[in-house]
Amino acid sequence: MTQDSTLGRPLADSSTYLKLSLVAMIWGGTFVAGRYISGETPPLLSASLRFLLAGGVLGLYLLISGQGFVRLTRPQLFKLIGLGFCGIFAYNLCFFYGLHYISASRASLIVALNPAVMAIVSYLLYREHLSLSKVGGIVLCVVGAGVVLLTRLSGSLAGVEGSWVGDLLIFGCVLSWVAFSIFGKATVKEIGALHTVTYSIMAGAAMLTVTAVGMGQFQLAAIQALPLSEMLSLVYLGVMGSAIAYIWYYNGIQKIGATRAGVFIALNPLTAVLLGGLLLGEVLSGYTFIGGALIIVGIVVCNRPVKVRSATPAAIVRPA
Repeated sequence: MTQDSTLGRPLADSSTYLKLSLVAMIWGGTFVAGRYISGETPPLLSASLRFLLAGGVLGLYLLISGQGFVRLTRPQLFKLIGLGFCGIFAYNLCFFYGLHYISASRASLIVALNPAVMAIVSYLLYREHLSLSKVGGIVLCVVGAGVVLLTRLSGSLAGVEGSWVGDLLIFGCVLSWVAFSIFGKATVKEIGALHTVTYSIMAGAAMLTVTAVGMGQFQLAAIQALPLSEMLSLVYLGVMGSAIAYIWYYNGIQKIGATRAGVFIALNPLTAVLLGGLLLGEVLSGYTFIGGALIIVGIVVCNRPVKVRSATPAAIVRPA
């Protein structure tokens, strides 16, 4: 069977595409779940419970799947602690506190800048090749985010006081995830994506829990006082939004590559916008959809493979 080495995959990969689509939709829902509980539950308690659940589920998955736990060297341990700090601890502080100030829809559209910012940082640090189409995609993403952010002037999305604080905090999520993704590449090659994610989540969960206890937010009485609806939101964040989604996402990366898997994140803001309006009653303007469309188009263009003509059959360059 003839295949394109970059674009083509056996039809069996359709399950991978389906899972990646579901991952993006699940992550879109995390903004709604996070916004729903952020006003009632201390942010550090929410983050701690989310990743304690995620770490437990991932650890159980390793045992049930037979993959088990791998022995770590001291350098690997330090790297994983650093990844847990960037991708779990710092990310979630920005995530839960940011959602105190701005809407779920607005936050998800800012986070949609992830692929573009990652491409820029990869170029600056590693001089990874940026094609013309990738640069065009980055520009579209930036313009789209600008349109969304400027809507605050007309109050169409978040006219509450302090919304710029929320914008900056959510953009902190972007920077944290970029650091987690880029600096985790070496560790992923050494011990695999699943073990890297599991150990970093466990490390981050420990940091969040210790901080929550130290600040008096992690209390048994507070956990017992959580209503069923908020407990279900936390279960969604921990089990669906972290453990299961991370497994599917990194399995997708292993099968079709990080760049092609990243295209599916374009579905994230669409899901968050729809769920934010449906479940939270958030009012959206036309500028929101224009900005969201520009971001989505930009992400797709940024991740589009570049074909190079050559005499050889497989003359296709995989994007960085």
